[in-house]
Amino acid sequence: MKRIPFLTTFLLLSSLTGCDDDVKIVEKEVVVTNTDVEIVEVPTPVIVEVAQGTNIQLGTRPDYLVDDMASSALKTKLESCKEGPFYRTDFSIGHRGAPMQYPEHTKESYIAAARMGAGVVECDVTFTNDKELVCRHSQCDLHTTTNILAIPTLAAKCSEPFTPANSNSGTPASAKCCTSDISLAEFLTLEGKMDGANTSATNVSDYMKGTPSWRTDLYATSGTLMTHKQSIALFKELGVKMTPELKSPQVSMPFNGMTQTQYAQKMLDEYTQMEVPASRVYPQSFNLADVEYWINTNPEFAAQSVYLDGRDSNVGFDPNNAATWQPSMAELVNDGVKIIAPPIWMLLSIDNNSNIVPSQYAIDAKAAGLNIIAWSLERSGPLKQGGGYYYQSISDVIDNDGDMFTVVDVLAQDVGVMGIFSDWPATVSYYASCNNMPASI
Repeated sequence: MKRIPFLTTFLLLSSLTGCDDDVKIVEKEVVVTNTDVEIVEVPTPVIVEVAQGTNIQLGTRPDYLVDDMASSALKTKLESCKEGPFYRTDFSIGHRGAPMQYPEHTKESYIAAARMGAGVVECDVTFTNDKELVCRHSQCDLHTTTNILAIPTLAAKCSEPFTPANSNSGTPASAKCCTSDISLAEFLTLEGKMDGANTSATNVSDYMKGTPSWRTDLYATSGTLMTHKQSIALFKELGVKMTPELKSPQVSMPFNGMTQTQYAQKMLDEYTQMEVPASRVYPQSFNLADVEYWINTNPEFAAQSVYLDGRDSNVGFDPNNAATWQPSMAELVNDGVKIIAPPIWMLLSIDNNSNIVPSQYAIDAKAAGLNIIAWSLERSGPLKQGGGYYYQSISDVIDNDGDMFTVVDVLAQDVGVMGIFSDWPATVSYYASCNNMPASI
């Protein structure tokens, strides 16, 4: 505190009590001494540059997750942010949009993701029988993600027709319907539904009612399917960046004369045709050859091409044993890879004090100079039983939904990921805004 003493003397004048009254001047001396003036230092506000026109609505789920956390400094920090402000950030990536509650890869799901602060939104890219690119997680998932089986003329074109469950033989109900079975025009007549199938069903109607109990059908009455180009136009309108994933074909390539490299190039060409700067696109693939093709032939996209690492399906793979990773992190970097994206569990381990810490995979990836993206938060159901596939390396210390924020914090602060895919982007957006992470511009 600074003290500023001062002495001031002034006259106190009496005023007229009426228009004709005499004026009396009374002289008084008032002395003020040793007055303390406190100068308060006001913290400089954090100014975050945010894109205009955003309308971020995170809803109540982040509050629920914070309330469910065990007492900790992280919980206290997150509790202090409940009133916002919240903003869009590239740290939050909409995995297929917001498929926890909206049909994946639909217009409605994409809009929900953007509203929840996702700065980047994903369109998984596959193709129809007339070689047009569309947004679907898999080339052959129409029987579980759309109403195709309820449209007899299109169901008849499926690679494998609906077969009812047979309780006597124990054979589950099945079907296989692919985008490559139908034309683009036919594809656009379909409606998206929540991904799932009832394999005990004996009829199509019951087969289509397979939504997991921890999701919802409330917003699944008329999901709008989209072509790849339509998704680009929507993402431009929403002001988000784009991460298209080139899906592995489930038909022999070349397909109707289209080779794998032509397929990979066609995806990037559609961004160029629609005047999207390469800096706003993160093309990704599980096929390392696709990523290397983009790096070597499309230099403007090279820095943001993403290698999705699914090598955990290899026998003997261990994220804490570098000898089981082929190619090595250094070899990936030498091939020009800049960004690697493994599932969450491959990046995390447990130390001797039961703390969640970076795995050797995460440590070596950062040491090699790779940027990391993790997938996918909110993809599992409730975490009470350990969280399933995405948390398998840390299941022994996961027992409530609030642990999701602990996982996000370790990924952000200790692993140092550049972004996290989520099926409900509000959770990651809440964390990013609370920690003043860079806004999406």
